[in-house]
Amino acid sequence: MKTDNLKYCIVIPCYNHGRFIRAVIEKVSDFNLPIILIDDASDVETAAILSELATQYDLILHRHSQNLGKGGALKTALYLAEWLGFSHILQVDADGQHDLQDIPRFIEISQHSPQALVSGQPIYDHSVPKLRYYGRYLTHVWVWLETLSFDIKDSLCGFRVYPVANTLAIVRQVYSGNRMEFDIEILVQYYWRYQQVRFLPTNVIYPKDGISHFDQWRDNLRLSKMHCRLLLQLWRYFPALLRNKFT
Repeated sequence: MKTDNLKYCIVIPCYNHGRFIRAVIEKVSDFNLPIILIDDASDVETAAILSELATQYDLILHRHSQNLGKGGALKTALYLAEWLGFSHILQVDADGQHDLQDIPRFIEISQHSPQALVSGQPIYDHSVPKLRYYGRYLTHVWVWLETLSFDIKDSLCGFRVYPVANTLAIVRQVYSGNRMEFDIEILVQYYWRYQQVRFLPTNVIYPKDGISHFDQWRDNLRLSKMHCRLLLQLWRYFPALLRNKFT
């Protein structure tokens, strides 16, 4: 993929983040990149704010008629990006957690390795809930087992650059979840196929009065099913992963 053929856009999935989304849009608009905003069937208040922002900023607002989840919103964004001719999407969350000043750094890494999925590696401050902080390590252990590697520094951060063609090739070929599990699953699948994943340390905060859509029971069940699904598929990539470790 030639560097002069690279075309980036920013993607923001939004579900009831009306309190934070205006500040996020204001910040990302400074980088003069096209913005795709996915309204994942937000409430009336948030939907009105998104409509207002669509008149104030040069962005594409796409609405879901029903809530599909973060993974479903990202799949929609990937298909839209492909249709609009973008080579890469840069995903940021709508809740203000990410240090958006790092956007140029993500794009720079991607331009040097255009086939790579570039993911944030969170640097947390005191605002991170301790249960979440230590709970992430359980997911890390599963991912290390599934990739036979410690190359995956973090599998949960939603600050990422996805190569559109490579990522959609995975989405079209294999089942992947539509909710919180998507971030993990697509990263493991990408590593299996391309072995091109890069990480960028970046500050992540948990805003006061932040909104979490993580359902303790349902999402943990989805994550458990996802890890079982990945382990059952691992045999296909086992020889290549071992070969890469020893060559």
